[in-house]
Amino acid sequence: MKIELTEAQENWQNEFSAFVDNEMVPLADLNDSEERIHPDMLRKMAEAGYLGSMLPKKYGGMELDNVTLGILNEEAGRGCSSARSLLTVHGMVSLAILRWGTEQQRSDWLPKLATGSALAAFGLTEPNAGSDAKSIETTAELDGDEYVLNGRKKWITIAQIADLFLIFAKCDGQPAAFLVERERLGVTVLPMSGLLGARGSMIAEVVLSDCRIPQENLLGKLGMGLTHIALPCLDYGRYTIACGCVGLAQACLEASVEYGSTRVQFGRPLRDNQLIQKMIAEMAVQVKAARMLCYKVGYLRDSGDPDSIMETWTAKYFASTMLTKITNDAVQIHGANGCHSGYPVERYFRDAKINEIIEGTSQMHEMLIAEQQFVTNRRAGRTMAQTANS
Repeated sequence: MKIELTEAQENWQNEFSAFVDNEMVPLADLNDSEERIHPDMLRKMAEAGYLGSMLPKKYGGMELDNVTLGILNEEAGRGCSSARSLLTVHGMVSLAILRWGTEQQRSDWLPKLATGSALAAFGLTEPNAGSDAKSIETTAELDGDEYVLNGRKKWITIAQIADLFLIFAKCDGQPAAFLVERERLGVTVLPMSGLLGARGSMIAEVVLSDCRIPQENLLGKLGMGLTHIALPCLDYGRYTIACGCVGLAQACLEASVEYGSTRVQFGRPLRDNQLIQKMIAEMAVQVKAARMLCYKVGYLRDSGDPDSIMETWTAKYFASTMLTKITNDAVQIHGANGCHSGYPVERYFRDAKINEIIEGTSQMHEMLIAEQQFVTNRRAGRTMAQTANS
């Protein structure tokens, strides 16, 4: 395997970087303080085609390969974690419809999602069901030619402005996924505020009270909701979040190098302090390591390699945990200034923690990664035993 960006990928990287510098960085603090994605930023992301970056050109998308999608999310993460989260959840729903939707569902929604004329949110988490997705309490009952949905979703990213929700519910005891339009009777969106980080991600609760939807709004088949639909979506989500963590860590590194070069104490810039140099060196190495893990995942996803699933868990775990350490060091380097909103590292510090929780907590990742190692070890042991007995 050769991990090296192609000329086309490098060109995309330059485009994404310029867009982030010009359109996202200047509004990121405002997104945070106003707890929303600024309309100008949202409009320009849509005009650039980024909301359809993961969709085929047939539906008006950009049809980017996975490595390039990772680069887009890295650059967006460098600019604004809240806006980057839109790319994740919007993409998760778009890809679910692309893979499991009927031709009618695809033609109805994918062109709108590709251009950003409609926004989508992923409705899995509930007040009593987070990591334990099998315990969702939302129900769907077939009544004639309609499904009747009842339940409550919570912490739903972009729900405040979403036009379409992918809602997961149990129907006859089987997990299922449904496309629910915002304007349906029985849909109530309750905006939430006061999030620790990624405050502009416009989270909300989505309450479903005898919400009736046509039978054809079922996505896929009954029983496929978690294993076939939710899990691949979450896999894509983890990949984009891991890449976003790399971008945010890069922003911390750049801010710390700049501050260390200009801040003078005891007659010398901070950069001359060996302890500061140690923190900068660790930042640089960890960012590079996380980026390589993400590039590997993108390569495996593009190759259709099933190992991409486990490698995604690894990349998301490493990238999100290293980010927490890096943002902590960035604040430390900035001293009291790092504790004030006048410097972006204060926002980076808060945004970082969110990434250790969404799309699987660090502890869930540790359990799965460890279990995989035990499984791999058992397989290796059986192979050795068979070889010895042959």
